[in-house]
This record gives sequence, C-alpha cells and structure tokens, in this order.
Amino acid sequence: MSPNTLADARDRLAAAGCTPTTVAWIDEGDAADVTFGSAPEAARAALEGVFDSVDVVVQRVEGRGKQLLVADMDSTMITVECIDELADYAGIKPQIAEITERAMRGELDFEAALDARVALLGGLDEAAIDRCRAERVELMPGARALVRTMRARGATAVLVSGGFTRFAEPVAAEIGFDRAIANVLEIARGQLTGTVARPIVGAATKKATLLEYRAKLGVSEQATLAVGDGANDLAMIEVAGLGVAYHAKPIVAAAAGARIDHNDLSALLWAQGIPRAEWAD
Repeated sequence: MSPNTLADARDRLAAAGCTPTTVAWIDEGDAADVTFGSAPEAARAALEGVFDSVDVVVQRVEGRGKQLLVADMDSTMITVECIDELADYAGIKPQIAEITERAMRGELDFEAALDARVALLGGLDEAAIDRCRAERVELMPGARALVRTMRARGATAVLVSGGFTRFAEPVAAEIGFDRAIANVLEIARGQLTGTVARPIVGAATKKATLLEYRAKLGVSEQATLAVGDGANDLAMIEVAGLGVAYHAKPIVAAAAGARIDHNDLSALLWAQGIPRAEWAD
C-alpha cells in the first residue's frame, strides 16, 4: 500500500462527508489507520473494494482491541474443508464437495447437508481420519499469529466448527486456541457409521458460544471478534463487535461488518492496531 493509496483514501472519505483527522502507519507500506469523525457506513461504501489487493475495516477506535475471538475452522483457520478431503479417501470427493459448497453458500440447510455427506462416508476406515489430517490439513497463513498474539494480550480464543472433533481438537491445540467445539463422527468396529452424534454443531452453536463466553468473561459486545467464511458462520458474525467474512462466500461477505478478501488472517491483528513487531510466533 503506497502513500498515494492513503491520499486517495483521504480524498474519498472527505467526498463522502467523513472528513479524515489523522493518518498513521501501523506497519509502513502494509497497514495504516485513517481516522474520521462520523458516518462509518458512508466511509465503508467509499473505500471497500476500491483499491487493488487492499482490505478495508471500518470500526470505532474505542474497543478495537478484542478480548474474545470465536472462529470457524474449515477454510478459515485451515486451508481445506475436512469433509471434502476425507471424502477423497472414499473416492467420492466431487460428490461431497458439491454439497459442501452449496451448504456454505446458504443454498442448503446445514444440518441436513451434513447428515447427507456423512452418510456417504459410512464404511470408511477410521484410519483415514488421521491420515487425512496428516496429509491434507494445513493451517491458514496468519492463523497462529492471530490467536497466539491475542491470547498473549489476555484474550480468549474458541474454535467452533461444523466439522469434526478429530480434526478440530488437534488444529486448535496447534494454533493455540483455549477450546475447540465440533461435531463427533460416530465410529463402530473401526469404521465410520455414517452418522454424527447429536446435537449437531452448527450456526446456533456458534452464536451461542460467542454469547456464552462474552457473558462468562464479562466483556462488552464491542470487545468480541468472530471470523468465518460460510453461511453457518453468519449468526455469530452478526452478533460480534467485529464480525469478519474471511475470503468468504457471497452471502457472508454481503452481511458481515468487515471483509478480508486479499490478506491472510494476520490482517485481523492490524485491524486491532497491533503492529507486526508485537505479533507472537
């Protein structure tokens, strides 16, 4: 990001009636703060999607440092959809991936779609789970820095996934989350039964988890951050102080309070005003 970009941003804000007061680099060339006094929706409309490869987060200065992070896992904290990759070991990835994509776009009921996909995995050897995790699951760039930096600053981080505990628990441990919540694949005699234990972790669980931890920690709504990419993340994104659509499906990007379309998850540290020199490894 160049000084010219910042100058253009200031001009656009002024034209939108959001006269800028200060401009300061967080990390020179990479992230900057532009402050203004009013009309945040007008500011977002004036800036979001305007600059190539630049993400814009419009928020209040007060409370930008978050004390609670609730995050999705698949295609958010990791680079893949675990159920699609697991299906590859059963030779049915295209069939399951199509259902996943439609569910994440909000075209299918999440729970019914999950049941349908898991049913197709019935009979798969349990060993495929660990093999899939070892061979296919990669952390999203910036995931570890985001979670570990926030926790080092006193925040609580919870991973809530519509995926499965056999993936979510090790992923959460590797990244540094306080807790992982996910669905349980039912297994009998070393094979997947094709069923998921009840209750299913979906949109309602994600929202309830954010509200539960907010109350338990005694933090304000403004002090909460939720991030996800699919339709089942919308409920938690909508009740967070900063709800972020991360490289998200159109339905989520349209509804979220902020979008990260270009950068990795470390952009959410810049959004909190934290420079790279203060990020945890």
